Amino acid sequence: MSAYKNIKIKAFECNMELPKRGLVFYTFGNVSCFDREMGVFAIKPSGVPYTDLKPDDMVVVDLEDNIVEGNFKPSSDTKTHAVLYKHFPKIGGIVHTHSTYAVAWAQAMLPIPILGTTHADHLATDIPCTEVMSDRAIEGDYENETGELIVETFKELSYEDIPMVLVACHGPFTWGATPEKAVYHSAVLEELAKMAYLTTHINTGVPRLKETLIRKHYNRKHGVDAYYGQNGV
Repeated sequence: MSAYKNIKIKAFECNMELPKRGLVFYTFGNVSCFDREMGVFAIKPSGVPYTDLKPDDMVVVDLEDNIVEGNFKPSSDTKTHAVLYKHFPKIGGIVHTHSTYAVAWAQAMLPIPILGTTHADHLATDIPCTEVMSDRAIEGDYENETGELIVETFKELSYEDIPMVLVACHGPFTWGATPEKAVYHSAVLEELAKMAYLTTHINTGVPRLKETLIRKHYNRKHGVDAYYGQNGV
């Protein structure tokens, strides 16, 4: 039995959630599952349709982009995942999609503003958008540079409090303590992107949500004084 069976199964199951939730189409997007003790992660193979995927198809790689186990080439975004795992030490899963509304904001090169309490239930800030990548970076090690661009964007931000980002002109990346949580954040990001798009078109002058509402909704779900949900659940 493969030592990597568990992370391959988990990566497969989480990848299969993306088309179920309408976050990907055809072969776009990927999920990875990281085992920090072994120093490897399992990720979707490049260009393989979700309808054809099997657990054994997941490719296991280390943080230096070496294939440890697998019969396929890993996702073209593998180096981006590796950079994030190196720099964000508390994450165990990463998701990249080309979901419609999140990509639209990324193509507009704009952060997603915090306009309502649904957003504030999950984040106390706008969803950041990176700078546009330089020509030098694009022409260099592009996928590695994508990861470095995200890391630079979070130089003064908390990757734990803000588990998502838009890469300008490209699309969204999300992460979490587990790949399941990263998928959850990807679905949330797409819904927040859709809500913000509709809101700004209904009222082009809509203001940012006021700070008291942001703090009330964020704090009732997060932190030591959170009271949302059932105790012990």
